[in-house]
Amino acid sequence: MNERPDPSNDSQRRDDDPRKTPPPPPPMRLNRGMFGWFLLIALAIMLFVFLSSQNQATERSAYQLISYAKNGQVEKVVFKGSRVEAKLKDSEDVADRPANGMIYVIASSEPMQQRITDELWKIDPKLVKVEEESMLVPILISLLPWLLIFGLIWFFVFRAMRGGGGGMGMLGQFGRSRHKLVNKEITNVTLSDVAGIEESKEEVGEIIEFLKNPKKFQRLGGRIPRGVLLIGEPGCGKTLLAKAVAGEAEVPFFSISGSDFVEMFVGVGASRVRDLFKQAKDSAPCIIFLDEIDAVGRRRGTGFTSGGHDEREQTLNAILVEMDGFDTSDQVIVIAATNRADVLDPALTRPGRFDRTIQVPLPDLKGRLEILRVHAKKIKLSPMVNMERVARGTPMFSGADLAAIINEAAILATLGNKDFVEQEDLEEARDKVRFGRAYKSRKLEEEEREGTAYHEAGHAVIQKLMEHADPLHKVTIIPRGRSLGATFSLPEKDRYGVGLNYLRDSMRVLCGGRIAEMKKTGDATSGAAMDIHMVTGYARHMVLEWGMSDRLGFVDYTPHEQPGALMPEKSYSEQTARLIDEEVKRLIDEAYRDAEKLVNEHWDTVEAMAQALLKYETLSADEVDQIMKGKSLDKPTVSDLLDAEAERDAKSKPASPAPPTDLAKGDDGILPSPA
Repeated sequence: MNERPDPSNDSQRRDDDPRKTPPPPPPMRLNRGMFGWFLLIALAIMLFVFLSSQNQATERSAYQLISYAKNGQVEKVVFKGSRVEAKLKDSEDVADRPANGMIYVIASSEPMQQRITDELWKIDPKLVKVEEESMLVPILISLLPWLLIFGLIWFFVFRAMRGGGGGMGMLGQFGRSRHKLVNKEITNVTLSDVAGIEESKEEVGEIIEFLKNPKKFQRLGGRIPRGVLLIGEPGCGKTLLAKAVAGEAEVPFFSISGSDFVEMFVGVGASRVRDLFKQAKDSAPCIIFLDEIDAVGRRRGTGFTSGGHDEREQTLNAILVEMDGFDTSDQVIVIAATNRADVLDPALTRPGRFDRTIQVPLPDLKGRLEILRVHAKKIKLSPMVNMERVARGTPMFSGADLAAIINEAAILATLGNKDFVEQEDLEEARDKVRFGRAYKSRKLEEEEREGTAYHEAGHAVIQKLMEHADPLHKVTIIPRGRSLGATFSLPEKDRYGVGLNYLRDSMRVLCGGRIAEMKKTGDATSGAAMDIHMVTGYARHMVLEWGMSDRLGFVDYTPHEQPGALMPEKSYSEQTARLIDEEVKRLIDEAYRDAEKLVNEHWDTVEAMAQALLKYETLSADEVDQIMKGKSLDKPTVSDLLDAEAERDAKSKPASPAPPTDLAKGDDGILPSPA
């Protein structure tokens, strides 16, 4: 039982604790002042370009310049080295006058310059003005737009990033940790919202209790655990468990994903690790949650790099150093989650770094029932719903799958205009989550539909005959997902290990579909692809891993993966490999022969089952039992249900009023012709 912390305890975190997590840097925004500067600089650039275009002179010949001067149409002439510029008078009498009145002449040689000077001097000495040529002004004029552009970039980008990222400027931002600070008010998730993994909740509860009352555990010399590694299949509740820790523990909770450490710049990942742990130590006691740690925690030395620096290994080294550098008094606990524990580096999983490894398994029957009830609180259920039946029919489902079933059932009930979620909605939602949507409108050729019916009838009959196979739940020929039909089983209990009898019976059930279909149609189709895949998988596991072959014995022949190897290494000879293939083929052939014998012996039952499937499309376990006993089914067909629905819709529509008597009939009382 979790108790609230004692305010008098010095080790507890108080609301007035001066050690607080530094606030994240504010995002760069374009405020009004900056926008004004941007607009002013843009206007200045536009004005400069406009004035430059106005001051541009037009090239003329020396003869035209002298002609303008003789006619008294020149205000002044300026000699700038080899360039002679002239300003024409603003008069309509000037022929070919440019808009700005500026012309220039290129005097490429000194005699030409002297000749132009002499001619202008004879006309009017006051027109001539000589200036020394300077290269600085043209250069500055040409560089001014670029200087304004670079100044604009510096002002808006570098200055803003320097203000948000500290003294390092823009580069300082990359080294900052991208974690999220989570507290109880944000998550709204507690341990009561986590179901089906009671042992995992107990171990996490110990961590929460330690953070709340560390002296209770240190009284006998106990040491704070450095890290907790959550391992489990996808969807089992690892992240949900971490959110519950944030909701229960009244300490800062730093959450970050493993991929957030990786960046295009070398050394950024390690810098972010150091920044994260520094902030965590300043905010102790606290929790760091690293989701998907396998993104940076993979085994070192297995990457096929080209000799360059491995950014991921440097990030992992930084994590190892930071976790090993904790003092015994540092109340910082690292919680990591992964579904690939086999690829983690041994230095990361050793005691002293991750002291505890918590398995988050797939829920059992009791756990699935609890998870379904937790999610069912959010929807309206019919009082007739048997949630235990749904839990029994969902073996090997994860918590995420069960949540999806409840959500899909609510959607189906809503689309059906129902007031409550009923049992059939949950059944349909389960099949949809596992196998895909049912395509009831898909039209199949009659030959293909008949072959599918006999295929599923072969599965169903043999499954009812096999003693050690899973109990039959229902069989259907309605296309669902990628399959044209399906035979569903309903395990009576959770199976954590499989026996030889169960495997043999299951292999015979899988072979029955192809056999019945071929016996009826005389042709083999691709519909048995999944059956063949499963039968081959069972046989190979029996021979390679489970020692169920008398010829190969109690030996493991599974290829073992070596770190850094491209292909798994085989630890047996070519003769043994040939023997393995022979044993796999023998097991499959035995299952096929036995299934063929059963189908031939019970062919009448298979035909009756197939005809019932063609008529009703879906058969429940009770209806299959009736057919197995030779009884006929008495229930409406799909066509009958459609006709009844159409008749019900027709009755619900208001009847059209009868036409007047004098117009409805002719003189002889007969209805008139439409023409």
